[in-house]
Amino acid sequence: MSGLVDVAIIGAGPVGLAAAIACKRAGLSYVVLEKGCVVNAIFDYPTYMSFFTTAPELEIGNHPMVTGHDKPDRRDALMYYRLVTQREALNVEQYTEVTGVHAAPAGFTVEVEKRDGRASVVEARRVVVATGYYDNPLALGISGEDSENVSHYYTEAHPFMGLNVTVIGAGNSAADAALDLWRGGANVTMVVRAPQLKSTIKYWVRPDLENRIKEGSINAHFESRVVGIHPEHVRVQRADGTTWDLPTHFTFALTGYRPDLSFLSGLNLAQHPDECLVLSEHYESTVPGLFVVGSAGFAGKTNQVFIENGRFHADLAVAEIARQLGSGVLRGA
Repeated sequence: MSGLVDVAIIGAGPVGLAAAIACKRAGLSYVVLEKGCVVNAIFDYPTYMSFFTTAPELEIGNHPMVTGHDKPDRRDALMYYRLVTQREALNVEQYTEVTGVHAAPAGFTVEVEKRDGRASVVEARRVVVATGYYDNPLALGISGEDSENVSHYYTEAHPFMGLNVTVIGAGNSAADAALDLWRGGANVTMVVRAPQLKSTIKYWVRPDLENRIKEGSINAHFESRVVGIHPEHVRVQRADGTTWDLPTHFTFALTGYRPDLSFLSGLNLAQHPDECLVLSEHYESTVPGLFVVGSAGFAGKTNQVFIENGRFHADLAVAEIARQLGSGVLRGA
């Protein structure tokens, strides 16, 4: 990774890959830096998850996504983005974590660390951040949250057959997990801070979950919150402040995720009161030459930016970068 590149793209999710394709087609040199595997967030999705959207809305680079289902599932998406990466011969450095980004005479210095601990530096004229938010779960801030029997990610139900499992949350992730766990033979209890399930739950999932709760197959405690996690139970607090212990072998804390842009901390990016970054129409930040695309720049609106619309951020950002570098705009051009 020696030498100067036009664009360093941080994150190899669908939006980052879209940015790489746009760079390639614009004749810009680039490198994609990914701390995990290609589309690592999708890899971490539940094993049998189906997307809310249809295949065309997940496509990048005009590559058609062909599936045998009305809605693609996790396996379809992994295969599709893997094949696009291979067919485009994209320059992706997997298992390469960005630890810092700093202004430099030519544009930016990007500090990276490989999985074996080796450190390196990438020099780039422009930087595109496409890190999403799924790898940074919202912490509950309670005792026991870091225990081995607690996870902020759900994979599949098989290991939990016959066990007492508590699901914290009321959104899509919690709904999918609760239903899958119940069908896998677990004894499922949901703990929900709100008086009801979230209205954003997928329309074909919500009635299924509501019926399972109504018939008592899945227990649900609304206007309640978990205040402590122990090896054999979680402590639940009701709205009136009283507490009780719920027998639990394993807990899924599926309470949402937020972007983590700590590697940009030295750049003093401006943001709105809702923690969304101040971005131009081309998704350039208040630091000239630094672009933030996809959901990474929308901490306060993560429920509004998805692959479906975030992929277009990449095209706009790269078009602006090509204009800047082609016309000598900004430093190092």
